[in-house]
Amino acid sequence: MDFSVDVSLLLTLCISCLFLVLWVKNFNWKNGNLPPGPRPLPILGNILDLRGDYVKTLTNFHHTYGDVCTIYLGSRPVILVTGYKALKEIYVDRGDDFLARGDAPLFDAYYKNYGVGFTSDVHRWRELRRFSLSALRDFGMGRKSIEEKIQEETACLVTEIKKMKEAFFDPRECLTKPPCNVMLSIMFGHRDEYDNEELQNLITYMYESFRIICSPWGQLFEMFPRIMLYLPGPHQMTFVYFNKLTHFVEKSVKLNKETLDPNNPRDYIDAFLIRIEKEKSDPQTEFTMRNLICCTLQIFYAGTETISNSMAYFLLLMMKYPDILTKVYEEIDRVIGRNHIPKVQDRNKMTYTDAVVHEIQRFIDLIPLGIPRRTTRDIRFRGYNIPKGTNIFPLLSSALKDPSCFPYPSEFNPNNFLDENGEFKKNDAFMPLAAGKRNCLGEALVRMELFLFFVTILQNFTLKSPVPAEELDITPDVSGLGNLPKPYRIAFIPR
Repeated sequence: MDFSVDVSLLLTLCISCLFLVLWVKNFNWKNGNLPPGPRPLPILGNILDLRGDYVKTLTNFHHTYGDVCTIYLGSRPVILVTGYKALKEIYVDRGDDFLARGDAPLFDAYYKNYGVGFTSDVHRWRELRRFSLSALRDFGMGRKSIEEKIQEETACLVTEIKKMKEAFFDPRECLTKPPCNVMLSIMFGHRDEYDNEELQNLITYMYESFRIICSPWGQLFEMFPRIMLYLPGPHQMTFVYFNKLTHFVEKSVKLNKETLDPNNPRDYIDAFLIRIEKEKSDPQTEFTMRNLICCTLQIFYAGTETISNSMAYFLLLMMKYPDILTKVYEEIDRVIGRNHIPKVQDRNKMTYTDAVVHEIQRFIDLIPLGIPRRTTRDIRFRGYNIPKGTNIFPLLSSALKDPSCFPYPSEFNPNNFLDENGEFKKNDAFMPLAAGKRNCLGEALVRMELFLFFVTILQNFTLKSPVPAEELDITPDVSGLGNLPKPYRIAFIPR
């Protein structure tokens, strides 16, 4: 008898039994009065129920289990919340009960609870968010100065597009450079030329890492983070990209520190460095170098990827729906003309275009699962007992496509934001970047950029597809934490 084989088999059985006991113990403790959901398997949780379209499957659970249900990602229980009314309850009406950030394993493995975007520590989040909002406003967000920077970048984008001389090309990288430069100016105090190698590398690192996070590899990491952290696969490249991005931030912080004038801060990094110096004697301060690095990278990353992926979808949808595009062209020509630089204030006179911009954000459903939340205390929610520290998935997709809120929830139709007189109509269920106290830091900036980039491109160019509109595929290339469009080609014909 091969004794070594028997020992290996015995160890395997013992470890399996240990995992099973721990899972059963965890399941029985947590499952006292949680919302209903599909029955999980030991260790594997609901992995078999989540095959296929991950986002669609999660969203469709409400048909069987209601607006609040429980699934298991591995052995970790997660409460899915669907529909506008339920989401409003956790974001706004009872926001403090759901204020902590939930698990986002790939980000968490790297940031380790630091930074304003991915900390579950509510006190840390409050301190860093309060500071970040103030600093971002000081450096232009929501003010005329940032509008001028966006206008400068749109002019550079138009010049860049003209260099293509009406040839077909993949527009993703081209569309990412303007928002990346806007964020560079706020966070780092400078912009880069579009042919700058470092700018191109930053764009690649952000896009490729986010694409992996949204892919099935990212979903596997979501379910089994302790195992996937050590297994080979494409998901390991996210840490390579994050390290490269962090090195860029660290280099910038070092340069800022060497030339810092406390009386004349130039950017977000300067403002944070000044605050670090001011609170250096406080052992409990949240203003540390580690939080500076993480906050800077998280805000820069989110502010770039949100706009670039939205713009890529914008152009694709406009080619897919030429009748809608024609109406936008007509309104741009009537209100702005072709010689005046678009301004944010023009939005008030462009009700149809404003409705189209909103409808594109609603339809593309950029962050369908929302960013996970976590309960801050033991709570009673819709008849269920949810323990403190339980992860919550607020499915933004279910609000953006809630049939009780939008007359055309499943189709691309600007009338979702127009009243019977053709005037723009606000809709409280429109929450593409969440809502409440912990919504997107740069939501106002996002609205401004999307309108100005979108209108300026269409003011200057006619969009041309290499294939008929009916052949354009608008389904996501990957769909997980985010929805990313499939690569496509486009030609811009000067108007």
